[in-house]
Amino acid sequence: MRELTPEDNEPVGRAHGERHPGSVPTIHDVAAAAGVSKSVVSRALSGAPGVAARTVMKVKAAAEAIGYVANANARGMSAHRTHTLGVFVRDAATPFYGHLLTAFQEQASARGYRAVTATGSGSFPIEEERRALETLVSLRVEGLIVCSGALPVEDIIPFARRIPTVIAGRPEADPSVSSIYCDEVGGGRGMAEHVVGLGHRRVAVMTHTAASSLTQSARTEAMVQYLRDAGVDVLPFRCEDYGLEIEGTDSIVQAILDVGGVTALMAPSDSWALAVLESLQRRGLTAPNDISVTGYDGVKPFTSSILGFTSWRQPLTLIGQLSVDDVVDQIEGLSQGARHRSIDGELIPGRTAAAV
Repeated sequence: MRELTPEDNEPVGRAHGERHPGSVPTIHDVAAAAGVSKSVVSRALSGAPGVAARTVMKVKAAAEAIGYVANANARGMSAHRTHTLGVFVRDAATPFYGHLLTAFQEQASARGYRAVTATGSGSFPIEEERRALETLVSLRVEGLIVCSGALPVEDIIPFARRIPTVIAGRPEADPSVSSIYCDEVGGGRGMAEHVVGLGHRRVAVMTHTAASSLTQSARTEAMVQYLRDAGVDVLPFRCEDYGLEIEGTDSIVQAILDVGGVTALMAPSDSWALAVLESLQRRGLTAPNDISVTGYDGVKPFTSSILGFTSWRQPLTLIGQLSVDDVVDQIEGLSQGARHRSIDGELIPGRTAAAV
Protein backbone atom coordinates (compact mmCIF):
# COMPACT_ATOMS: atom_id res chain seq x y z
CA MET A 1 0.00 0.00 0.00
CA ARG A 2 1.08 3.60 -0.54
CA GLU A 3 2.16 5.65 2.42
CA LEU A 4 -0.68 7.81 3.72
CA THR A 5 -0.65 11.12 5.53
CA PRO A 6 -2.27 11.36 8.96
CA GLU A 7 -3.90 14.57 7.76
CA ASP A 8 -6.11 13.28 5.00
CA ASN A 9 -5.45 9.60 4.38
CA GLU A 10 -3.96 10.56 0.99
CA PRO A 11 -0.67 9.57 -0.68
CA VAL A 12 2.23 11.69 0.48
CA GLY A 13 3.95 13.95 -2.04
CA ARG A 14 7.42 13.10 -3.32
CA ALA A 15 10.28 13.23 -0.86
CA HIS A 16 11.49 16.68 0.10
CA GLY A 17 14.71 17.61 -1.60
CA GLU A 18 13.96 15.99 -4.99
CA ARG A 19 13.46 19.39 -6.64
CA HIS A 20 16.34 20.28 -8.88
CA PRO A 21 18.28 23.43 -7.90
CA GLY A 22 17.05 26.45 -9.83
CA SER A 23 13.79 24.86 -10.92
CA VAL A 24 10.46 26.59 -10.36
CA PRO A 25 8.76 25.29 -7.17
CA THR A 26 5.67 23.19 -7.85
CA ILE A 27 2.71 21.99 -5.83
CA HIS A 28 4.60 18.69 -5.39
CA ASP A 29 7.42 20.58 -3.65
CA VAL A 30 4.98 22.33 -1.32
CA ALA A 31 3.37 18.98 -0.47
CA ALA A 32 6.75 17.45 0.32
CA ALA A 33 7.83 20.42 2.42
CA ALA A 34 4.57 20.48 4.39
CA GLY A 35 4.34 16.70 4.73
CA VAL A 36 0.86 16.49 3.23
CA SER A 37 -0.66 15.38 -0.07
CA LYS A 38 -0.93 17.44 -3.24
CA SER A 39 -4.70 17.65 -2.89
CA VAL A 40 -4.41 19.09 0.62
CA VAL A 41 -2.03 21.75 -0.69
CA SER A 42 -4.48 22.64 -3.46
CA ARG A 43 -7.42 22.89 -1.07
CA ALA A 44 -5.47 24.81 1.54
CA LEU A 45 -4.21 27.43 -0.93
CA SER A 46 -7.58 27.79 -2.70
CA GLY A 47 -9.55 28.22 0.52
CA ALA A 48 -11.62 25.10 -0.05
CA PRO A 49 -13.47 23.67 2.98
CA GLY A 50 -12.40 20.56 4.84
CA VAL A 51 -8.79 21.52 5.75
CA ALA A 52 -7.83 22.15 9.37
CA ALA A 53 -6.64 25.70 10.15
CA ARG A 54 -3.35 24.31 11.48
CA THR A 55 -2.76 22.49 8.20
CA VAL A 56 -3.59 25.59 6.15
CA MET A 57 -1.00 27.58 8.10
CA LYS A 58 1.60 24.83 7.63
CA VAL A 59 0.97 24.64 3.88
CA LYS A 60 1.11 28.41 3.40
CA ALA A 61 4.34 28.59 5.40
CA ALA A 62 5.89 25.86 3.28
CA ALA A 63 4.79 27.58 0.06
CA GLU A 64 6.29 30.87 1.17
CA ALA A 65 9.51 29.23 2.33
CA ILE A 66 10.23 27.64 -1.05
CA GLY A 67 8.86 30.53 -3.12
CA TYR A 68 5.86 28.73 -4.59
CA VAL A 69 3.38 30.90 -6.51
CA ALA A 70 0.01 29.39 -7.44
CA ASN A 71 -1.04 29.49 -11.07
CA ALA A 72 -2.87 32.76 -11.78
CA ASN A 73 -5.57 31.04 -13.81
CA ALA A 74 -6.25 28.60 -11.00
CA ARG A 75 -6.55 31.49 -8.53
CA GLY A 76 -9.03 33.21 -10.80
CA MET A 77 -11.11 30.08 -11.14
CA SER A 78 -11.29 29.41 -7.40
CA ALA A 79 -13.73 32.26 -6.81
CA HIS A 80 -16.22 30.66 -9.20
CA ARG A 81 -15.91 27.08 -8.06
CA THR A 82 -18.73 25.01 -6.57
CA HIS A 83 -16.66 22.17 -5.09
CA THR A 84 -19.48 19.87 -6.14
CA LEU A 85 -19.32 16.47 -7.84
CA GLY A 86 -22.17 15.01 -9.83
CA VAL A 87 -22.70 11.31 -9.13
CA PHE A 88 -24.97 9.06 -11.18
CA VAL A 89 -25.72 5.53 -9.93
CA ARG A 90 -28.04 3.23 -11.85
CA ASP A 91 -29.97 1.91 -8.84
CA ALA A 92 -29.11 3.11 -5.33
CA ALA A 93 -31.64 0.63 -3.90
CA THR A 94 -29.36 -2.32 -4.67
CA PRO A 95 -26.53 -3.17 -2.25
CA PHE A 96 -23.85 -2.87 -4.97
CA TYR A 97 -24.73 0.65 -6.06
CA GLY A 98 -25.72 1.68 -2.55
CA HIS A 99 -22.30 0.79 -1.13
CA LEU A 100 -20.52 2.61 -3.95
CA LEU A 101 -22.67 5.71 -3.43
CA THR A 102 -21.77 5.79 0.26
CA ALA A 103 -18.07 5.50 -0.61
CA PHE A 104 -18.37 8.35 -3.13
CA GLN A 105 -20.05 10.64 -0.63
CA GLU A 106 -17.60 9.94 2.19
CA GLN A 107 -14.50 10.41 0.02
CA ALA A 108 -15.90 13.54 -1.61
CA SER A 109 -16.35 15.05 1.84
CA ALA A 110 -12.81 14.02 2.79
CA ARG A 111 -11.50 15.85 -0.28
CA GLY A 112 -13.48 19.00 0.48
CA TYR A 113 -16.30 18.41 -2.00
CA ARG A 114 -19.98 17.62 -1.79
CA ALA A 115 -21.75 15.05 -3.96
CA VAL A 116 -25.02 15.71 -5.79
CA THR A 117 -26.65 12.43 -6.75
CA ALA A 118 -29.02 11.25 -9.47
CA THR A 119 -30.20 7.65 -9.46
CA GLY A 120 -32.61 5.41 -11.33
CA SER A 121 -34.67 2.42 -10.31
CA GLY A 122 -32.62 -0.21 -12.09
CA SER A 123 -35.02 -0.25 -15.04
CA PHE A 124 -34.03 3.26 -16.14
CA PRO A 125 -34.08 3.52 -19.96
CA ILE A 126 -30.71 4.55 -21.41
CA GLU A 127 -32.20 7.83 -22.62
CA GLU A 128 -33.21 8.67 -19.04
CA GLU A 129 -29.66 8.00 -17.86
CA ARG A 130 -28.36 10.47 -20.45
CA ARG A 131 -30.86 13.06 -19.23
CA ALA A 132 -29.75 12.47 -15.65
CA LEU A 133 -26.16 13.32 -16.63
CA GLU A 134 -27.34 16.47 -18.39
CA THR A 135 -29.23 17.49 -15.25
CA LEU A 136 -26.15 17.02 -13.09
CA VAL A 137 -24.00 19.09 -15.45
CA SER A 138 -26.65 21.85 -15.44
CA LEU A 139 -26.13 22.13 -11.66
CA ARG A 140 -22.57 23.39 -12.33
CA VAL A 141 -20.86 20.32 -10.92
CA GLU A 142 -17.10 20.36 -11.43
CA GLY A 143 -16.78 16.68 -12.18
CA LEU A 144 -18.85 13.58 -12.93
CA ILE A 145 -18.76 10.05 -11.57
CA VAL A 146 -20.85 7.65 -13.63
CA CYS A 147 -21.77 4.30 -12.11
CA SER A 148 -23.94 2.29 -14.49
CA GLY A 149 -23.52 -1.18 -15.87
CA ALA A 150 -25.72 -0.37 -18.85
CA LEU A 151 -24.96 3.14 -20.16
CA PRO A 152 -22.64 2.80 -23.21
CA VAL A 153 -19.34 4.65 -23.05
CA GLU A 154 -20.30 6.47 -26.26
CA ASP A 155 -23.00 8.24 -24.25
CA ILE A 156 -20.53 9.24 -21.53
CA ILE A 157 -17.68 10.57 -23.67
CA PRO A 158 -19.47 13.83 -24.66
CA PHE A 159 -19.68 14.71 -20.96
CA ALA A 160 -16.04 13.74 -20.39
CA ARG A 161 -15.05 16.25 -23.06
CA ARG A 162 -16.79 19.01 -21.07
CA ILE A 163 -15.78 18.27 -17.47
CA PRO A 164 -13.56 15.75 -15.65
CA THR A 165 -15.35 12.39 -15.62
CA VAL A 166 -14.73 8.93 -14.15
CA ILE A 167 -16.59 5.70 -14.86
CA ALA A 168 -16.75 3.73 -11.63
CA GLY A 169 -17.43 0.07 -10.94
CA ARG A 170 -17.08 -1.33 -14.45
CA PRO A 171 -14.21 -2.08 -16.84
CA GLU A 172 -13.67 0.54 -19.52
CA ALA A 173 -10.75 0.93 -21.90
CA ASP A 174 -11.67 4.06 -23.85
CA PRO A 175 -8.64 6.40 -23.78
CA SER A 176 -10.75 9.54 -23.35
CA VAL A 177 -12.32 8.80 -19.97
CA SER A 178 -10.95 7.38 -16.71
CA SER A 179 -12.33 4.23 -15.10
CA ILE A 180 -11.89 2.49 -11.75
CA TYR A 181 -13.26 -1.03 -11.44
CA CYS A 182 -12.96 -4.53 -10.08
CA ASP A 183 -11.31 -7.02 -12.44
CA GLU A 184 -14.44 -8.72 -13.80
CA VAL A 185 -12.57 -11.26 -15.92
CA GLY A 186 -10.21 -12.15 -13.09
CA GLY A 187 -13.14 -12.39 -10.69
CA GLY A 188 -15.19 -14.59 -12.98
CA ARG A 189 -12.24 -16.89 -13.56
CA GLY A 190 -11.43 -16.96 -9.84
CA MET A 191 -14.99 -17.94 -8.98
CA ALA A 192 -14.98 -20.68 -11.64
CA GLU A 193 -11.60 -21.94 -10.46
CA HIS A 194 -13.07 -22.44 -7.01
CA VAL A 195 -15.99 -24.45 -8.44
CA VAL A 196 -13.61 -26.62 -10.45
CA GLY A 197 -11.47 -27.10 -7.36
CA LEU A 198 -14.51 -28.46 -5.55
CA GLY A 199 -14.73 -31.18 -8.19
CA HIS A 200 -17.81 -30.07 -10.13
CA ARG A 201 -17.87 -31.37 -13.71
CA ARG A 202 -21.36 -30.32 -14.90
CA VAL A 203 -22.02 -26.67 -14.11
CA ALA A 204 -24.82 -24.26 -15.07
CA VAL A 205 -23.93 -20.57 -15.45
CA MET A 206 -26.57 -17.83 -15.50
CA THR A 207 -25.25 -15.33 -18.04
CA HIS A 208 -26.02 -11.81 -19.23
CA THR A 209 -25.49 -10.00 -22.50
CA ALA A 210 -23.49 -6.78 -22.60
CA ALA A 211 -26.65 -4.92 -23.63
CA SER A 212 -28.25 -5.62 -20.25
CA SER A 213 -25.16 -5.48 -18.02
CA LEU A 214 -21.58 -4.78 -19.09
CA THR A 215 -20.21 -6.00 -15.77
CA GLN A 216 -22.25 -9.16 -15.34
CA SER A 217 -21.74 -10.15 -18.96
CA ALA A 218 -17.95 -9.87 -18.57
CA ARG A 219 -17.79 -11.92 -15.39
CA THR A 220 -20.17 -14.67 -16.55
CA GLU A 221 -18.41 -14.97 -19.91
CA ALA A 222 -15.14 -15.41 -18.00
CA MET A 223 -16.76 -18.11 -15.84
CA VAL A 224 -17.98 -20.04 -18.89
CA GLN A 225 -14.62 -19.79 -20.66
CA TYR A 226 -12.63 -20.94 -17.64
CA LEU A 227 -14.93 -23.92 -17.07
CA ARG A 228 -14.67 -24.94 -20.73
CA ASP A 229 -10.89 -24.64 -20.67
CA ALA A 230 -10.90 -26.90 -17.60
CA GLY A 231 -12.89 -29.54 -19.48
CA VAL A 232 -16.09 -28.99 -17.50
CA ASP A 233 -19.50 -29.62 -19.09
CA VAL A 234 -20.87 -26.06 -19.07
CA LEU A 235 -24.54 -25.16 -19.55
CA PRO A 236 -25.03 -21.39 -20.05
CA PHE A 237 -28.52 -20.07 -19.30
CA ARG A 238 -28.99 -16.52 -20.58
CA CYS A 239 -31.11 -14.52 -18.15
CA GLU A 240 -32.59 -12.42 -20.97
CA ASP A 241 -34.26 -15.54 -22.35
CA TYR A 242 -36.26 -15.84 -19.13
CA GLY A 243 -37.36 -12.24 -18.77
CA LEU A 244 -34.09 -10.72 -17.49
CA GLU A 245 -35.55 -9.51 -14.19
CA ILE A 246 -34.77 -11.49 -11.04
CA GLU A 247 -38.44 -12.48 -10.90
CA GLY A 248 -37.67 -14.84 -13.78
CA THR A 249 -35.19 -16.83 -11.70
CA ASP A 250 -37.76 -19.51 -10.93
CA SER A 251 -38.03 -20.40 -14.63
CA ILE A 252 -34.24 -20.56 -14.97
CA VAL A 253 -33.89 -22.84 -11.94
CA GLN A 254 -36.57 -25.16 -13.26
CA ALA A 255 -34.86 -25.34 -16.66
CA ILE A 256 -31.55 -26.18 -14.99
CA LEU A 257 -33.12 -28.91 -12.89
CA ASP A 258 -34.86 -30.31 -15.95
CA VAL A 259 -31.62 -30.92 -17.87
CA GLY A 260 -30.40 -33.11 -14.99
CA GLY A 261 -26.97 -33.88 -13.61
CA VAL A 262 -25.99 -30.29 -12.74
CA THR A 263 -24.06 -30.18 -9.46
CA ALA A 264 -23.29 -26.43 -9.34
CA LEU A 265 -25.08 -23.26 -10.42
CA MET A 266 -23.11 -20.03 -10.81
CA ALA A 267 -25.22 -16.86 -10.52
CA PRO A 268 -24.11 -13.47 -11.92
CA SER A 269 -24.56 -11.65 -8.59
CA ASP A 270 -25.48 -12.21 -4.96
CA SER A 271 -28.98 -10.87 -5.63
CA TRP A 272 -29.49 -13.53 -8.28
CA ALA A 273 -27.95 -16.18 -6.02
CA LEU A 274 -30.44 -15.33 -3.27
CA ALA A 275 -33.30 -15.67 -5.74
CA VAL A 276 -31.89 -19.07 -6.77
CA LEU A 277 -31.77 -20.26 -3.15
CA GLU A 278 -35.37 -19.13 -2.61
CA SER A 279 -36.46 -20.96 -5.77
CA LEU A 280 -34.71 -24.12 -4.62
CA GLN A 281 -36.32 -23.86 -1.20
CA ARG A 282 -39.79 -23.74 -2.78
CA ARG A 283 -38.94 -27.09 -4.34
CA GLY A 284 -37.72 -28.60 -1.09
CA LEU A 285 -34.07 -28.33 -2.19
CA THR A 286 -31.08 -26.72 -0.44
CA ALA A 287 -27.55 -25.63 -1.24
CA PRO A 288 -25.09 -27.26 -1.16
CA ASN A 289 -26.84 -30.54 -0.27
CA ASP A 290 -28.76 -30.77 -3.54
CA ILE A 291 -26.82 -28.33 -5.71
CA SER A 292 -23.98 -25.89 -5.02
CA VAL A 293 -24.71 -22.20 -5.65
CA THR A 294 -22.29 -19.28 -6.03
CA GLY A 295 -22.90 -15.53 -6.15
CA TYR A 296 -20.80 -12.46 -6.92
CA ASP A 297 -20.18 -8.96 -5.44
CA GLY A 298 -19.70 -9.87 -1.77
CA VAL A 299 -21.43 -6.87 -0.21
CA LYS A 300 -23.64 -6.59 2.86
CA PRO A 301 -26.17 -7.97 3.67
CA PHE A 302 -25.22 -10.90 1.42
CA THR A 303 -22.00 -11.43 3.38
CA SER A 304 -23.99 -12.31 6.51
CA SER A 305 -22.88 -15.56 8.16
CA ILE A 306 -26.56 -16.51 8.32
CA LEU A 307 -26.61 -16.77 4.52
CA GLY A 308 -23.09 -18.12 4.16
CA PHE A 309 -22.86 -17.23 0.46
CA THR A 310 -19.98 -18.56 -1.58
CA SER A 311 -19.15 -15.42 -3.52
CA TRP A 312 -16.53 -13.05 -4.92
CA ARG A 313 -15.98 -9.82 -2.99
CA GLN A 314 -15.58 -6.59 -4.92
CA PRO A 315 -13.59 -3.88 -3.04
CA LEU A 316 -16.34 -1.28 -3.43
CA THR A 317 -15.08 1.11 -0.75
CA LEU A 318 -11.66 1.30 -2.42
CA ILE A 319 -13.22 1.67 -5.88
CA GLY A 320 -15.37 4.53 -4.57
CA GLN A 321 -12.43 6.28 -2.93
CA LEU A 322 -10.15 5.98 -5.95
CA SER A 323 -12.92 7.18 -8.29
CA VAL A 324 -13.40 10.37 -6.27
CA ASP A 325 -9.64 10.88 -6.01
CA ASP A 326 -9.27 10.55 -9.77
CA VAL A 327 -11.94 13.06 -10.68
CA VAL A 328 -10.85 15.55 -8.00
CA ASP A 329 -7.22 15.27 -9.14
CA GLN A 330 -8.38 16.08 -12.66
CA ILE A 331 -10.34 19.09 -11.41
CA GLU A 332 -7.44 20.43 -9.38
CA GLY A 333 -4.85 19.87 -12.09
CA LEU A 334 -3.02 17.19 -10.15
CA SER A 335 -3.34 14.66 -12.98
CA GLN A 336 -3.79 14.79 -16.73
CA GLY A 337 -5.23 12.27 -19.15
CA ALA A 338 -7.46 9.26 -18.59
CA ARG A 339 -6.37 6.52 -16.21
CA HIS A 340 -7.72 3.00 -15.91
CA ARG A 341 -7.31 1.04 -12.68
CA SER A 342 -8.33 -2.57 -12.22
CA ILE A 343 -8.71 -3.63 -8.58
CA ASP A 344 -8.53 -7.28 -7.56
CA GLY A 345 -11.41 -8.88 -5.66
CA GLU A 346 -11.23 -11.93 -3.42
CA LEU A 347 -12.99 -15.24 -2.88
CA ILE A 348 -15.50 -15.72 -0.07
CA PRO A 349 -15.58 -19.54 0.36
CA GLY A 350 -18.92 -19.54 2.21
CA ARG A 351 -21.19 -22.53 2.70
CA THR A 352 -23.45 -22.57 -0.36
CA ALA A 353 -20.90 -24.40 -2.53
CA ALA A 354 -19.22 -27.63 -1.44
CA ALA A 355 -17.12 -30.45 -2.85
CA VAL A 356 -18.85 -33.25 -4.72
